[in-house]
Amino acid sequence: MTPLLPTKIHYHKQSKELEIGFNNQENYRLSAEFLRIHSPSAEVRGHGQQIPKLQYGKKNVSILNIEAAGNYALKISFDDGHDTGLYSWDYLSNIGKNQQELWEIYLQRLDEAGQSRENSIIQTHQI
Repeated sequence: MTPLLPTKIHYHKQSKELEIGFNNQENYRLSAEFLRIHSPSAEVRGHGQQIPKLQYGKKNVSILNIEAAGNYALKISFDDGHDTGLYSWDYLSNIGKNQQELWEIYLQRLDEAGQSRENSIIQTHQI
């Protein structure tokens, strides 16, 4: 069996989407927000928890840097300071395949928690 390997990795800055193609013909466009809220880091996934910690206010997050982590993963740095967690090829393929379902679950969890995708910083306007 041939190991899953990327054939294309390209970050589209304007749309804030990571395009990744694999040697099995899979090709996905994953938003920076989607990647950030599904970070495989312990900070997000928890330490052995079944349900990841809910991330909110990440609608406008961008990717600052993408580095190879050996021959098996990407390390992605986001502009909100998050840069832990390695996105393995299998993990990226899995969240790509299940993107729609994962997104719907995320939106439902946000709604149940009374949270928003919008940045939680309160804007003040001077009169």
